[in-house]
Amino acid sequence: MSIRIDRVVTRGGDTGQTSLGDGSRVFKHSARIEAIGALDELNATVGLLRAHCMDDARVSAVLMTLQNLLFDMGADICQPEPTRREGAMHVVQEHVLWLEERIESLQSAQLPLTSFVLPGGSLQAAWAHKARTQTRATERRFVELAQTEQINPVLLKILNRLSDYFFVLSRYFNNNGQADVLWVPGKNRK
Repeated sequence: MSIRIDRVVTRGGDTGQTSLGDGSRVFKHSARIEAIGALDELNATVGLLRAHCMDDARVSAVLMTLQNLLFDMGADICQPEPTRREGAMHVVQEHVLWLEERIESLQSAQLPLTSFVLPGGSLQAAWAHKARTQTRATERRFVELAQTEQINPVLLKILNRLSDYFFVLSRYFNNNGQADVLWVPGKNRK
C-alpha cells in the first residue's frame, strides 16, 4: 500500500462532509466518522503514553505496534462493508490473539487483585489508565456504529482486549500492582 500526501489543505471538508475509503461522502458527525475520530483520539493518547515510557524499549515497541494497528483499524472502518474495495485493509483475528499474548505476558508477573484499582500511581500508570478509558470510549462508538451498519467484528474484539491490555500495563507501571492505588469503599463516609 503506497500513500502519498501532497496537500494537507484540500477544502473538501468545508461543507461539513468528508470522504470514506470507497469515495462516498458522509457528514462529519456520522457514526462512522465518530468511530474513526475516536480511534484518532485513542492513538494520540497512546502516543502520549509512549512518550512517557521511551526508556522501556519492550513496552515502547508494543505501543508503536498498537499505534500502527489503530491506523489499520481506521483504514478498515473507513471502508463500508457493502462497498469494500478489493484488497482494502481488513484487520484479522490474529491481532486479537497477539493482544491476548501481551496481556498474559504482563499479567503473569502481577499479584491477584484484592480491590478495584483507582487510576493513578506512577505517571506511566496514569497514562495507561487514560489509554484504557479512551479505548472504552472508542469501543462505545464502534458498538453504536455496529447497531446500524455492518462492520468487521474483529474490530470490537480488539478494542475489548486493548482496554484489558492497558489495565495490566498500568499495573506493570505500578511495580506489577504492588504500587496500585486501591479503592477503599466508603473511605470518605463520616
